[in-house]
Amino acid sequence: MSSSKTESAVEARVMSSNPLDAIPDEIPFDVPYGSPVSLERAQGVINAAVAEAKKRNWKMNVAVADSGGSLVAFQRMDGAMLASIQIAEHKARAAVTFRRPTKVFEDGVNLMHLDYLLAFDGVIASRGGIPLIDQGKIIGAIGCSGGTDSQDEVVSKAGAAVINQAPPASK
Repeated sequence: MSSSKTESAVEARVMSSNPLDAIPDEIPFDVPYGSPVSLERAQGVINAAVAEAKKRNWKMNVAVADSGGSLVAFQRMDGAMLASIQIAEHKARAAVTFRRPTKVFEDGVNLMHLDYLLAFDGVIASRGGIPLIDQGKIIGAIGCSGGTDSQDEVVSKAGAAVINQAPPASK
């Protein structure tokens, strides 16, 4: 076997053994940014998240950032942990900045052992940050903190559902 064929065979074997070497046809999470979420809509997102938290008797901090990553609205429920104020804001900023739910980073670090993700400025490897997508564009993100990661995610999903509704099916 010639040396170039041997190198190609070795290269193919190495690439196929590492799932991170896969080359997607499209950029992942390639959702364009849109106009920033309005205060009124941000408050609606927070109201839905807080309603879910109250229903479950969870004390949460809820933040909504706009499409540029700036805080638009925030609510701290009575008794919610003080440290979670900054965490909720961080989750919202990370979700909008990186155009993906923060659960992606949590899974990347905890399940796939992609510890290099923690070296990126602004990453938080904790679920509870979800982009707000309206008409195919990111207008902001919600971030919740105060409970376990899974509790934070439940509350964030309830808030995000106010904006992240599936388009109506065409007839």
